[in-house]
Amino acid sequence: MKLALALAAASALVVPATPALAATTPTTAPTPQLVARWTFDAGAVNGTVADTSGRGPALTTRSADQGAVRYETATPSGRFVSFPAACATTATTCPRALFETANVASLNPGTRLFRWSARVQVTKAQITGSANILQKGVAGTASQWKMQVGRTNGKAQCVVTGTGSSTVYLARSSASVADGQWHKVLCQRSGTTLSVWVDNQLGGQTTIPSTLSISNTMPLRIGGPNFKTRTDMYHGRLDDVYAELG
Repeated sequence: MKLALALAAASALVVPATPALAATTPTTAPTPQLVARWTFDAGAVNGTVADTSGRGPALTTRSADQGAVRYETATPSGRFVSFPAACATTATTCPRALFETANVASLNPGTRLFRWSARVQVTKAQITGSANILQKGVAGTASQWKMQVGRTNGKAQCVVTGTGSSTVYLARSSASVADGQWHKVLCQRSGTTLSVWVDNQLGGQTTIPSTLSISNTMPLRIGGPNFKTRTDMYHGRLDDVYAELG
């Protein structure tokens, strides 16, 4: 199966019920610690984007078919990145680009509290598949944590699979984020709950096993799963990507 999430059969996919009344912030104990952050404000040096937390790995820019990531300026939030536009289905080549990190222990949370977040700006027309924003690992192979935007309704989705299991757990936001506006999307795994937050409001959640462990040797990829397919690439804008571990 390609690195992009090909969701398992319906019997193996766990999706959330309607969430309870949303809190205003994702709270839990203990407080997680920042382990990686990429703000893109300094751009890239020789195709490499530095981690601004001082704890995480640098991002390496990868591309195919002359794809490129653009660094643009916004006020007051600083710089953000734009990924290549979606290609026509009849195109023989398709420019693609993504970021990739080395595998590091702090991005393999095991069973611990873990958050991964990004600010996204995307429209429905820019989504050609399950648009992969962040992905580390492969569903059905070792384990995975992931953030994506669904094609059908443009809703933010947080996805995990555990080591030794083919079951895919998915928390989906109640509202679309594919409206051309900036949204902060945050995924949180805490104990037996996987939740998705949009603009600091709880958007959806689902129950996962407390023993579900996420640890793999794959790189973190930002903006797409790989270059084997163009359907799951992310074609919008992105800013302030970070991970926290408790």
